[in-house]
Amino acid sequence: MTHNTMKKRWISLFVENQAGVLSKISGLFSGKAYNLDSLTVGTTEDPTVSRMTIVTIADDETYEQIKKQLNRMIEVIKVIDFTDTFVWMKEIMYVKVRRCDTADKAELFQIAETFKGRVVDYGKDSVLLEFVQSFTKNDAVVNLMKEEFNSIEVVRGGSVGIESISMMEK
Repeated sequence: MTHNTMKKRWISLFVENQAGVLSKISGLFSGKAYNLDSLTVGTTEDPTVSRMTIVTIADDETYEQIKKQLNRMIEVIKVIDFTDTFVWMKEIMYVKVRRCDTADKAELFQIAETFKGRVVDYGKDSVLLEFVQSFTKNDAVVNLMKEEFNSIEVVRGGSVGIESISMMEK
């Protein structure tokens, strides 16, 4: 029985580290009109292999198609479905808050402490915070900041993940 419920899914790919691979994989998503929520890529301990973490929103049938099409690509070495796996998954996010007064700065330092972020840059009327945590926790930080401050700028790096050893994280 297939479910047509759209939900967030995670895929990890090992791919050949060569020019054009990122373009081919992102082209698969755009060519088929699949929703690419996040794509992060970096080299592994083997300089000839890169690892991609893809976040997509799809129903079960579409998700199975995505995995099959990725597996067919010559440059793809291995496809790992992280959706129902215990995984350590984090994303880096920077939030710059401008036009801060003294009270705003005090609140931003408190937010950084509460949400396990850190202040990485500081100016006369601006503060730059860094967060490395799950996308859901980063979403909560963004929502809070949008409510509390008038001028924010957000940059998110996309999730990266690795299978858990102890099966304690999801």
